[in-house]
Amino acid sequence: MSTILIVDDHPDIRHLMRLLLERSYDLIESANGSEALELVRRHKPEIVVLDVMMPGEMDGLQVLKAIKSDPDLKQTYVIMLTARGQASDIEFATNLGADVYFVKPFSPLALANHIRGQLGHD
Repeated sequence: MSTILIVDDHPDIRHLMRLLLERSYDLIESANGSEALELVRRHKPEIVVLDVMMPGEMDGLQVLKAIKSDPDLKQTYVIMLTARGQASDIEFATNLGADVYFVKPFSPLALANHIRGQLGHD
């Protein structure tokens, strides 16, 4: 079963994604960037759903940069899920290696369908 890491400091977002995906995937959750990077290194999920603005030492962009610059992790598919929706934010994340960018408020079903499509579970 494919593993997905959901990283968001809002428990309601993590809960919503769990409801949509837990039957089909192994889910791991984190509320901050430092823990998320540790979990990515330990579990090597196929997909990381990553918020940008989080409390703690690392924000989502720093986590993204760490993932994409690590030879063992750079193939990880990273979905940015954030309230930062200006073109410059999207361009910056894309240049760091984000595979796709969803802006909050977002369609949970569209995100779940994108994940299913990426993992070949249409």
